[in-house]
Amino acid sequence: MLPGRPSGDSVIGGRQSVSDRLPDFPWDSLSEFAATARRHPDGIIDLSVGTPVDPTPAAIQQALAAGADSPGYPLTIGTVEVRQAAIDWLSRRFGVECLDLNSVLPVIGSKELISGLAVHLGLGPGDLVVQPALAYPSYEVGGVLAGAEVIAADSLTAIGPRRPAILWLNSPSNPTGKVLPPDHLKKVVDWCRERGTLLVSDECYLECVWEGEAYSVLHPEICGGSSEGILSVHSLSKRSNLAGYRCAFVAGDSAVVSELLAVRKNLGLQIPGPQQVAMAAALNDDEHVKVQHGLYARRRRWLRDALVAAGFQIDHSEASLYLWATKGEDCWKTVADLAEQGILVAPGTFYGPSGREHVRVAFTATDERVGAAVERLAAL
Repeated sequence: MLPGRPSGDSVIGGRQSVSDRLPDFPWDSLSEFAATARRHPDGIIDLSVGTPVDPTPAAIQQALAAGADSPGYPLTIGTVEVRQAAIDWLSRRFGVECLDLNSVLPVIGSKELISGLAVHLGLGPGDLVVQPALAYPSYEVGGVLAGAEVIAADSLTAIGPRRPAILWLNSPSNPTGKVLPPDHLKKVVDWCRERGTLLVSDECYLECVWEGEAYSVLHPEICGGSSEGILSVHSLSKRSNLAGYRCAFVAGDSAVVSELLAVRKNLGLQIPGPQQVAMAAALNDDEHVKVQHGLYARRRRWLRDALVAAGFQIDHSEASLYLWATKGEDCWKTVADLAEQGILVAPGTFYGPSGREHVRVAFTATDERVGAAVERLAAL
């Protein structure tokens, strides 16, 4: 909604404003609790968002600088180098074998792709989009922008006889950190293919696993060696501390990727050339990911132990950059109590009604801030 314009007012010619159709931006409702947390004598510890704070690896910064002489327009399809780097990474790290250069498309951050996908693929009234029961708001936003119906369901039987146009998976999950097992992923692949449903798997946390193993839907044992009817979405924001670069890509069914490319060309949705150079460098290097993984593992352990000692139960959380914590009480009470200690967390209802007794606690803050949070939790 535009500043100073009451909800429901028209912007153009008596039409309903697009912003009035969208869900409220959840983090706006945390402002009161953020103000409380800021009044703590030692300052706020913001664990409500998963924003990376550690430096972007030097080799990636150097790659960005090396690509800085970029006077011409970048190609929407992306360079051969960045697309091949994405293919090689998925093969090297997750055993994906069904991709070629026409199966990969770099995008300007995964949120942009997720929020625009339904519109770009021509969905509209009468179409159905299915998202996880607990999910980041962007899936719903994308369906609503297209005018489609959006329902939240984790069970295929809950969908009934209907044939969704798009079904979203998110494993590892944001917010819960839950990882779906390969047999479940294969079941969803088969179900979608039988119904002509496009399966889109948000796999942005695939390298942020702490217990067990996570799988891409494009693994040959899950997809049968074919990307038909499947897209997977990947981001470098978390794995490589590149949130400020807006580097992500979508991979899978080449016919769907080709359609997205045709639409995005007309919209001018292009990753800047220097970012593409940096993105290729990041995907071709695994060492910096191991280093960052070690930092997060330590912070996760500190916070998890402190939360449990303070009376919280940690559910799921085997992956992602969050702990899904509960005291068995209304999540807003937990948010308020932690804010009094100067700690800001996200209420579970941001992600769906079934999160009403949980909070999402990010462990992406610095060692110093996480250490301070541990001390404050001990006072609860």
